[in-house]
Amino acid sequence: MSDEPLAAEPTRGADTRTHYLIGGLAFAGGIAVTAAAFQLGGGGIATGPTPVPAPIEAAQPEPNRAATLPAGTDIATLNAREQELAGKLDQLELRLRDVSGSARNAANYASRAEQLLIAAGVRRALERGQPLGPLEGQLRQRFAEDHGEAVATILRASAEPVTLGDLRLALGTIAPRLATGADDSMWMRVRRVLGDLVVLRQAESPSPRTSDRLRRARLALDHGDVEAALAEVVHMPGVASAESWVSAAKRYIAARQGLFEIERAALEAPAPTPPAAAPVARPAAS
Repeated sequence: MSDEPLAAEPTRGADTRTHYLIGGLAFAGGIAVTAAAFQLGGGGIATGPTPVPAPIEAAQPEPNRAATLPAGTDIATLNAREQELAGKLDQLELRLRDVSGSARNAANYASRAEQLLIAAGVRRALERGQPLGPLEGQLRQRFAEDHGEAVATILRASAEPVTLGDLRLALGTIAPRLATGADDSMWMRVRRVLGDLVVLRQAESPSPRTSDRLRRARLALDHGDVEAALAEVVHMPGVASAESWVSAAKRYIAARQGLFEIERAALEAPAPTPPAAAPVARPAAS
């Protein structure tokens, strides 16, 4: 029997093992590639981006006040400084109130001074028998609201100005007519003359004689007392013939009364500003 068929047997077995080995390696490589692809591809399942959780801030502990103070500073010292600062702030607030009150008082006094100047100008114009001019508007603006009647009286008097000299001159002109009435008969005149010869009166009472009344009226005008002069004239026999003088004297008196009213209003002191209240002590911080 020949040895050649027996020699081919070992070669076939070696080839088979080689094929098995190559196939196993290829299988293992495929598994490895598949596993790597699975990991890189997210397992082959399409999913949305994973939400990133918001970072949670840890609660910050409240800083210890005592730990932030400079070295050598305690709570008592800090409270003392705070009280000192509060006191200075209160003083500053009080000064600001005083300044505000002073400004208001200054404005009030300035307004009063302006009213006094207007009243003085109006009086000077009336005494000289001159028109008020620009003072009329100022008079209305400053006094008409609270003293309307006085302002109206002054304006009427300025439209028909009457001076003290006018009254004195007019009284001298009408003096002869004041001694006798307009409708006196001869008998009435004789009775008046006889009555003036003997007059019974008290020592302290003024004489009712016409001549004495006229003398007192002139003396009153010389002293600027128009009211006293008017009181004497209206009791004279010929007062009916002196209606124009009486009317002028009444306008003069009314105008001076109106002037007195607005001058008194201008002189009235403004209401004082109440003093600033003392600042309330602030409690010390604990």
